[in-house]
Amino acid sequence: MRKASFSLIAFFFLLISVAQQTQKPPLHGKNWMAITGKPLAATAGSMIFQKGGNAVDAACAMLASTCTMWDVLSWGGETQALIFNPKTKKVIAINALGVAPTGATVEYFKSKGYDFPPEYGPLAAVTPGTFGGLCLMLANYGTMSLKEVLAPCMQLAAGYPIEAQTANSMERGKKMIKQWPYSSKVFLPHAGEKREAPEAGEIFVQKDLLNTLTKLVEAEQQALKKGKNRKEAIMAAYDRFYKGDVAQEFVRGCQEQGGLITMKDLANWKPIEEEPMHVNYRGIEVYKLQQWTQGPAFLQSLNILENFDLKGMGYNSTKYIHTLYQTMSLAFADRDFYYGDPYFAPAEPIKGLMSKEYAKQRASLISWDKNDANIGPGDPYPFEEKTNPYFDILKKRGFSFDTTKSNRSNFAPAHDTRNNSVAAVDADYMDRLWRGTTSVEAADAEGWVVSITPSGGWLPACIAGNTGIGMSQRMQSFVLDSTINPFNVVEPGKRPRVTLTPTLALKDGKPFLSFAVQGGDTQDQNLLQFFLNVVEFGMTVQQACEAANINTNQLWLSLGGTKVQDRMPKPGNLLLNNNTPEQVRNDLKKMGYILSFDDRTSGPINAIYFDWKHGSFWGGSSNHGEDYGIGW
Repeated sequence: MRKASFSLIAFFFLLISVAQQTQKPPLHGKNWMAITGKPLAATAGSMIFQKGGNAVDAACAMLASTCTMWDVLSWGGETQALIFNPKTKKVIAINALGVAPTGATVEYFKSKGYDFPPEYGPLAAVTPGTFGGLCLMLANYGTMSLKEVLAPCMQLAAGYPIEAQTANSMERGKKMIKQWPYSSKVFLPHAGEKREAPEAGEIFVQKDLLNTLTKLVEAEQQALKKGKNRKEAIMAAYDRFYKGDVAQEFVRGCQEQGGLITMKDLANWKPIEEEPMHVNYRGIEVYKLQQWTQGPAFLQSLNILENFDLKGMGYNSTKYIHTLYQTMSLAFADRDFYYGDPYFAPAEPIKGLMSKEYAKQRASLISWDKNDANIGPGDPYPFEEKTNPYFDILKKRGFSFDTTKSNRSNFAPAHDTRNNSVAAVDADYMDRLWRGTTSVEAADAEGWVVSITPSGGWLPACIAGNTGIGMSQRMQSFVLDSTINPFNVVEPGKRPRVTLTPTLALKDGKPFLSFAVQGGDTQDQNLLQFFLNVVEFGMTVQQACEAANINTNQLWLSLGGTKVQDRMPKPGNLLLNNNTPEQVRNDLKKMGYILSFDDRTSGPINAIYFDWKHGSFWGGSSNHGEDYGIGW
């Protein structure tokens, strides 16, 4: 009887969720689609499309505009992108993540009392990557000049009516901002008054940033006058940013405020075009960036979930939520220990982690009657025909490679001592878990598709000298203790493992979905559920963006806090939507979950669905925050 009642509840909840009217309408277009985290930035993308640019041109314009508008990022941050090239029918990965500068060593940070590199300030900065990534994408796959693509953001830098969200963030962070003179000059134009930041609607002017952008465009235009081609001229601007007077002022301002970045660090850094990672999920090819991001955890989760009848469980039923939670715990445990910069030794066991056979083994560990608070990293090495060199580390942490449920460890490892209390999930913790960025989605009728998750240099940002450029805070995603993750230990020239994770999916060799989200460690949690909402439960792209998701805290935080206790997993902690039925809540509590509730659990996700039946685009944009899209 109870089973029948449970199935009825699940079915009823599914019907309500899938059939519901969305808070925002879906976008429709047949020529192009431009979606990002700020309305004015989406307008910038539409301006480029209307001038004849392709999706890469438009995506670069939106990226530049979101950086200029401080949409939880700035020009000193990092860019991660996937591009579908309709000419080759292939997905391209762009790695424009900065690296740890000279002097950024374990010993250096430990000497200052840190368990992790700091969250804010000049010591949190890796080298800026966004401008280099923009130049690489535009030069290789765009059609326009840098001058054309940067025109909208230069107008914004000259002055735009600032939104309440950004203006209030500046006011809230003014105590920290006042530590840095160049930041104070930009963000606190009313110094000494009761409100020192701009007011909503006030024209926010960034003279230094406009001067920097003008220099970059001048470098391009001078190169064109000398007979250089479009690509060479764009790279002339690149050189001025990383090797010329812009670089000199950036380094001077960084070091003046205690940062470590040198001219050599900037000159040696380069964006990289890579092969993306992908798996096939029920006939759909899903693409992610490599293991320097958390993206492969999404792919590992799909490999595990492919072993179950998710649709039969019912959308957000008890069993479905439990299956997702356990699956994500398994994938994130591997992320937390095995992911890192593939250009540095040791080599990550990514082949084993991504194998279907390994996923089946991990799926077999799921206990169906309760939450497993002690899920740890698995052993992917046998699936590469190798022996795990980190067996002793994992054994000391209390994890076992015994793959039978009956013999698995039933105690919390000393190194991972965890707090299961509801009080442990406080506002500071949730800020670190959700810490945002933005996303950029663009597509055109020719077939170009772009998905970007840029970040870094968020407010309160430390601006480097008179450049107007806020420095990245991505250094904090490194670890200083190899027993936490031997692949992600800070080292000069190395990239930290980041949370940033755009996604592309192809079906029958053609684009199917392009999607990304902000939100720190929740990114691949929300994206996984968005994807399943469309594929398994038949939601439209806008319904899937708004649908109720779950969030897990059973993972090591990637951002925030300088002490180990700030980042440790909180097993069983589960965020549910306020609309979750009482029966589902009670069932989950009996399974050992510690529940919290919110009306915001779904995003903000931005996405494009490719409707090949009708030859059109469907755009979805979150109903939380300022995300916005325009289609034509």
